[in-house]
Amino acid sequence: MGRYFGTDGFRGRAGRDLTVEHAFKVGRFIGWYYGRDHRAKIVIGKDTRLSGYMFEEALCAGITSSGTDAYLLHVTTTPSVSYIARVDDFDCGIMITASHNGFADNGIKIINSQGEKMDEGFLEEIEKYLDGELPDPPFADGEAIGRTVDYAAGRNRYIGYLITLSTHSYKGVKVGLDCANGSTWQIARSVFDALGADTYVTADRPSGTNINMGCGSTHIENLRKFVLDNGLDIGFAFDGDADRCLAVDEKGDVVTGDHIMYLCAANMKDNGELETNTVVTTVMSNLGLYKALDEAGIKYEKTAVGDKYVWENMRKNGHVLGGEQSGHIIFRKFATTGDGMITAIKVMQVMLDKKTTLSKLLAPLHIYPQVLKNVVVDDKTAALEDEKVQAAVREQEALLGDSGRVLLRKSGTEPILRVMAQADTDARCEGAVNAIIDAMRAGGHLMAVK
Repeated sequence: MGRYFGTDGFRGRAGRDLTVEHAFKVGRFIGWYYGRDHRAKIVIGKDTRLSGYMFEEALCAGITSSGTDAYLLHVTTTPSVSYIARVDDFDCGIMITASHNGFADNGIKIINSQGEKMDEGFLEEIEKYLDGELPDPPFADGEAIGRTVDYAAGRNRYIGYLITLSTHSYKGVKVGLDCANGSTWQIARSVFDALGADTYVTADRPSGTNINMGCGSTHIENLRKFVLDNGLDIGFAFDGDADRCLAVDEKGDVVTGDHIMYLCAANMKDNGELETNTVVTTVMSNLGLYKALDEAGIKYEKTAVGDKYVWENMRKNGHVLGGEQSGHIIFRKFATTGDGMITAIKVMQVMLDKKTTLSKLLAPLHIYPQVLKNVVVDDKTAALEDEKVQAAVREQEALLGDSGRVLLRKSGTEPILRVMAQADTDARCEGAVNAIIDAMRAGGHLMAVK
């Protein structure tokens, strides 16, 4: 990962870590880069954060000053930017969002013309420019100056596309939607109403400062209560930019990305749609998912954490379903990135195909207890490679055997090692994680446990 761009864009506290000057320069570089040999077009969306407006204008100023046209989708989802960039022949797309973070943060995600997250080589060039290692691109003048175009019609076309993906009417189904006071606050209701659901919506009053605040996929307890209080059949929770989705069944139980991958993989296999008979997961997926997939005769592959890596594996190997425990689910036939709305539609399809409740459909999947602790260390590599630490990992793996697993990995952006254990009881998880942390302490690496 670079100095500015991580696995999911340039993200930080708005006005401090990410400034309007950064946004202007990113826009200026991208506008120049794509406009070197033709009149380029870049499409831009944003979530509901207060700072989104200033970053939108700064990006537009940079893009148009370099001679490229900026098309504005306004408040919309990251997947909609991906979709429009791909189908409407844009040179690239930009989404202004900090995803599931609080309102004080913001970010810039860059999407290529195929609707995929931008490759790291191009992001490295932007970083060089931000650091003054590349000269300023020339300003356009006269008729060469770019223009800003209202492109709300693109967002409406994306809504139409979502509606076409449903294979059923939702008439008579009581559906709850937690919009996180974010990007789906208008889109989600429009889609579910159009499909005939009895739609109940919460967290759909964005103020600019309440995105993800006590709601959405990172605060699933809000949706659990909402489903139970209203006697709903199912509920869906999105994050701020709607590239992820979690669910709640009719009993109020949480349905994670692992549940959704199992549910959809099994249904796709039954329908002859699971090409390669393989699901792509990350190393963070639950052991219970793998055991359930084994029982269903479905293969799986594991990648590093990040839906970007899931997509790369899917594209390379022809797999059609993949995702993360956190709710980034990719249906390759319909999208090139995680799309919370598509995920909700595909979960609805399984329920309506099978004509039963979500809880019954998920009964074969047993999710193992999990403990994850973030450990601040003096040196990530040294701590990870310390023989005492590795010996502790091997010892815990042997103790858990087939009934659990441990995982030790580096954070991509912080001086942190993430220590995770999954086992048949919470106590065994806690014991395994603490044993590995004790080994870090004994090796002199431990600074704090979060």
